[in-house]
Amino acid sequence: MLEPAQRILIVEDENKIANVLLDYLAQSGYETHHLTRGDEVEPWLAEHPVDLVLLDLMLPGKSGLDVCRALRSGQAGRPAPAIVMVTARVEEIDRLLGLELGADDYICKPFSPREVVARVKAVLRRGTHAAAGAPGGLQLDEAAWRATLDGRDLGLTAVEFQLLKVLSARPGRIFSREQLMDAMYRDERIVSDRTVDSHIKKLRRKMDEAAPGRELIHSVYGLGYKYEP
Repeated sequence: MLEPAQRILIVEDENKIANVLLDYLAQSGYETHHLTRGDEVEPWLAEHPVDLVLLDLMLPGKSGLDVCRALRSGQAGRPAPAIVMVTARVEEIDRLLGLELGADDYICKPFSPREVVARVKAVLRRGTHAAAGAPGGLQLDEAAWRATLDGRDLGLTAVEFQLLKVLSARPGRIFSREQLMDAMYRDERIVSDRTVDSHIKKLRRKMDEAAPGRELIHSVYGLGYKYEP
C-alpha cells in the first residue's frame, strides 16, 4: 500500500505566489491547501492537521509571527506541524529562526519555487517534530535546567543549556554564531564570535565525557554549528 501524501498548508495572501507553490508542491507529491488570512489558520488546523505550514510573514487578519507563536504554544491533541516562514523583510530573519518563535526554516522573497520544494523536503526529512527524548538519548529538563545524555547528567551552565536547547530543537539546521549569541544572551550584551566557540568547545567536551565517540554538535565551515544525532 502507498503511504498517504504529506500535507502542507500554504498561508499566503498573494494568489499568484500561492498558485505557483501549490503547483510545484503538488507535482512533488504533497497534498496542498491554501489560506489567505492569518486569522484563519488556527481554526482550520483544528479540523485539518498537516505536516508542515508554509507561512508568509505579512498577512491580513493576523501576522505570520503571531500565527507561528500561537502554533508553537500547542494545539490540544494535535502534533505540532513544522513551520517554514516566508518573508521579504530580511531584518526579521533572526526572529523567524525560532530562537524565540520556533520556526524551523525561512525563505526570503523573491525565491525559486524549486528552492521552496527543496527546503520543505529537508525540514520534513529532518523530522524536527518527531517525539523527543528517546530512551538513551538526549533529555532536556527545562524546569530544572538539567540535561542528560545516555542517562548521564551533563552538568551544564545556564548558557550551555540554552545553547544546547536551541541546537537540538532543530536537528540538521545550521545556526550562525550571531543567531546563537542572540539565544545565549537576551540582554543584548556585545560578545565576540570566540565566545560562542568557547561555549561550544566546553559543551562538546561534556557531551563526549557522557557519551564517548558520539559527535552530536558539528561545525559547518564558514556558516556556524548544527546538532545532528
